[in-house]
Amino acid sequence: MLPTATAQKHGSPSEELTRSLGLFDSTMIVAGSMIGTGIFIVSAEMARELGSPGWLLVAWAITGVLTIAAALSYGELAAMMPRAGGQYVYLREALSPLWGFLYGWTLFLVIQTGTIAAVGIGFARYLGILWPPVSETSYLIPPVHISANYAISLSITQLVGLLVIAFLTWTNTRGIRWGKGIQNVFTVAKLGSLLGVIFLGIVVGWNSEAVRAHFADTWTPRGNSPIAPGLSAGTAFGLLVALCVAQVGSLFSAKAWNNITFTAGEVREPRRNVPLSLAFGTIIVIGLFLLANVAYLVVLPIDQIQHSPSDRVAGAMLEALFPRIGAGLMATAIMISAFGCMNGMVLAGARAYYAMARDGLFFRPAAVVNRARVPGTALVMQGAWAAVLVLLRTYDPATGAYGNLYSDLLNYVISAALIFYILTIGGVFLLRRRLPNVERPYRAFGYPVVPALYIIGAVVILVLLFLYRASTTIPGLVIVLLGVPVYAAFMRWPGS
Repeated sequence: MLPTATAQKHGSPSEELTRSLGLFDSTMIVAGSMIGTGIFIVSAEMARELGSPGWLLVAWAITGVLTIAAALSYGELAAMMPRAGGQYVYLREALSPLWGFLYGWTLFLVIQTGTIAAVGIGFARYLGILWPPVSETSYLIPPVHISANYAISLSITQLVGLLVIAFLTWTNTRGIRWGKGIQNVFTVAKLGSLLGVIFLGIVVGWNSEAVRAHFADTWTPRGNSPIAPGLSAGTAFGLLVALCVAQVGSLFSAKAWNNITFTAGEVREPRRNVPLSLAFGTIIVIGLFLLANVAYLVVLPIDQIQHSPSDRVAGAMLEALFPRIGAGLMATAIMISAFGCMNGMVLAGARAYYAMARDGLFFRPAAVVNRARVPGTALVMQGAWAAVLVLLRTYDPATGAYGNLYSDLLNYVISAALIFYILTIGGVFLLRRRLPNVERPYRAFGYPVVPALYIIGAVVILVLLFLYRASTTIPGLVIVLLGVPVYAAFMRWPGS
């Protein structure tokens, strides 16, 4: 444990938890949390922004380099501080309790719970392909407006999303063995499903015309959308901006790799297994994501990728191969993926709030461990807020269309999450200087080059997002800063 006032005052949260997760379990949490529904969808928007097959693959490669560099850097912090809370603890120790709280606040308010809500609704939407009564337009409670732009409703799709959240919250309150068992089964299944999609695309669906069109002219943009007025991927600067803006989709799809750090208090031999699971999990998933995009490109022409119905690129690919059953196959694969992703997010997130509550920076009941030796109340709080996000709807008076509040919130906080990643990896440098003699069982691979590479790349992306996507990035910063008065309240009335 690092010799800080916070750590000394509150002790190690790991004291009440059971170390039941081995290397395989930990790797499955990393991989399972990363693979959700994004990889099957976001390539359509990225293809519209970039316009060429070559740059689409480059964008995913950039995501891979940044994600693996971050994971290899986080491993040093995880080995130094192998206890519950993960990134919250790293920011608390490297910067200050305020920065740790702001991360945990954003995690609870949007990042973790918003993702759980989004994946839950995604699961229900794809169930609707197999079972049509599950529909977003079949309401048990029609939209009730709480303001001009917001409403509350309960459709069959929302109900299914709520039931899945409730079920996974309940199973995880039963103990870490339940949580890891579900995670292992569904992560293995989703890895198999993704490998199946890749195999079918590359081996069965090889389309000579699409391959010739893509790889005879790999880099020329075609059919791409302007990034901003007068700016497109057709110029060198426009291409740089497009690559950075496209990272919103790919980085979102590859996020949540850090979830294993939240559960470090329950990992056996955490100084070894947490860094290894970060490395193994991210490398496996990024490799599969790149191959999945190759599969899309060898089956579908670029214009069909750009204009896939509802951006369901993987579904369009399988329907091209199996017109009668392709949609059902894809729906099944995505449901398996979504279920496993949700379980990993539910399992891991509660450990961060538990650690915060132990420090007096979250509601006191969240610090309680139940009979199954897991933070049961923190799990219930997380599930309850995710359920609220499922029920809340946005409304556009101009079109009369309803949206989902969590979608807007997740768009807003992608840039904020990037800021926290930058600060956390900056903590590797700070702690090396401040605490040079603290034991480091694992040292960041390629230090200082690899951590610096991530920071530089992420800062460039962040700056261009603020310049060209200010409407979504600035609200994310506001959400983070709203945590400052909340932090002050917790400091005045700890655990209130």
